[in-house]
Amino acid sequence: MAVFVYAENINGVYKKAAFEAVSYAKAVADQAGETVTAISVNPTDSSDLLYKYGATNVINIKDEGLKSFSAKAYAQAVSEVADGNILVFPHTTDASSVAPMLAVMKNFSLITNVLEAPESQSPFQVKRRAFSGKGFMHAKAEGNGVIITVSQNAFGVKENPVSGSEEVKNLSVANEDTKVISHEQSSGKLDLKEAEIVVSAGRGMKGPENWGMVEDLANVLGAATACSKPVSDIGWRGHNEHVGQTGKAISPNLYIAIGISGAIQHLAGVNSSKTIVVINNDAEAPFFKSADYGVVGDAFQIIPALTEKIKAIRG
Repeated sequence: MAVFVYAENINGVYKKAAFEAVSYAKAVADQAGETVTAISVNPTDSSDLLYKYGATNVINIKDEGLKSFSAKAYAQAVSEVADGNILVFPHTTDASSVAPMLAVMKNFSLITNVLEAPESQSPFQVKRRAFSGKGFMHAKAEGNGVIITVSQNAFGVKENPVSGSEEVKNLSVANEDTKVISHEQSSGKLDLKEAEIVVSAGRGMKGPENWGMVEDLANVLGAATACSKPVSDIGWRGHNEHVGQTGKAISPNLYIAIGISGAIQHLAGVNSSKTIVVINNDAEAPFFKSADYGVVGDAFQIIPALTEKIKAIRG
């Protein structure tokens, strides 16, 4: 039976997380000698983008009632077309709210924040993040089937082109639980959850007027910008940039923390980063204990110099 994967899109456009989830589903399917069927809701992007990463079949759900996101309604829609016993979701905010509802509907096991391909399929066992990213566990699923969410930037996007086919399913799912009053979407900025490089800063920047140097460094690196909770709380930056236990949990390949002390609540949201670089003028800052690389010094001198050096290297 095919492995199913939820290919998330925003306003019809596939996210990087969708390609990573399809890549993961392909690895699972190859282990089992099966194929991958991708499911998406009201996409406008071509299904060719999903064939590229291993989806042999694509089911496009068309439903005007699902133009506004509702976890329950989306779970119901996916439930109507997914008849496999392994379903893969990206670990995004929306998909992570659909997955548990679908697990209840199907009476499937649920394993979140998965990092690697399964260690075994009978029983289904896989490595996942635990304890706010501070540890790992090997979770085992028993029962009718399993739904998993793949931690972003953990498995990676891997091209595995196949010849695919597309099927359109016209549904009419009741979406009465959610009423969207307005929808605002940021533009021109990288998605923090999907960014491979993140430049983040805290109160050590002394004020919002100094954030230009943080943005300059992010621009030359092709990075997203983020901040600590105190910075968003006092209004220096928007809450959409707050990373940490009560903000966004991210796992970029490179996380640069400028003027952030490294409280445990902040670490809980970023300690899944592959490489952490800390810049702080306090040599005793707790963040240095979790850093792969640390620079003790004045950020107001280091950051402009670092930015100019990177510009020179990149020409």
